[in-house]
Amino acid sequence: LEHNRAPFHGEHRIDFSLILFFVSCSFEKPFSCLTTHTGETPYSCQFCGKSFNDNSHLTIHLRTHTGEKPYSCEVCGKSLTDSSHLIKHMRTHTVEKPFPCLTCGKGFTAQSDLTIHMRTHTGEKPFTCLVCGKGFIQKTTLSYHMRTHTGEKPFPCELCDKSFIQSSDLSRHLRTHTGEKPYSCELCFTKQNNLTVHMRIHTGEKPYSCEHCGESFTVKFSLTRHKCKNNNQEVFQQ
Repeated sequence: LEHNRAPFHGEHRIDFSLILFFVSCSFEKPFSCLTTHTGETPYSCQFCGKSFNDNSHLTIHLRTHTGEKPYSCEVCGKSLTDSSHLIKHMRTHTVEKPFPCLTCGKGFTAQSDLTIHMRTHTGEKPFTCLVCGKGFIQKTTLSYHMRTHTGEKPFPCELCDKSFIQSSDLSRHLRTHTGEKPYSCELCFTKQNNLTVHMRIHTGEKPYSCEHCGESFTVKFSLTRHKCKNNNQEVFQQ
């Protein structure tokens, strides 16, 4: 009896929990489970060539090209490509932000957003460009950056011959054709950041401060220019 037990002791012990994991995983998603472990991505996008380990992930991705948005918000009518995006969007109506940053207190609607945000505090940039070595805090930003090297612009305008690196750039461009200006003040703007900067004229907000002299600015570029000017003056004074 002791002899029969021997293979289950010491270095020969069998990890039954690992066996159960692979069995259950194989029953639930028999093929995508295997590709997750092997790193294989056999499902490729016919538009941009991006590949996935699961056909369902490819289906969701294809909607960024086709424009299909089958999940609609019952509150505002906004349509989204993925059910998880709809859940995240619904929190903008309930103001629910269950994932707070322990460093600065800012709240987020999804754990993935908090993870990305934390890298702004830690300085971590885990996604590196193999061409120029530039680092990024999220994978999608690296994907957009890589297109600056390859020249790929998978989002073409149907009204003119221009193409764009990402869909948000195409959306902004289309407003030049339609005349839509969704961000309005006393004057009208086509970009949210233009409106944000403009509103500081009314509020007097100057969020960018020089740590050396204390002077504040409404936009980051003005602060950068101020620092460069002062650095040049210090060089000449020396």
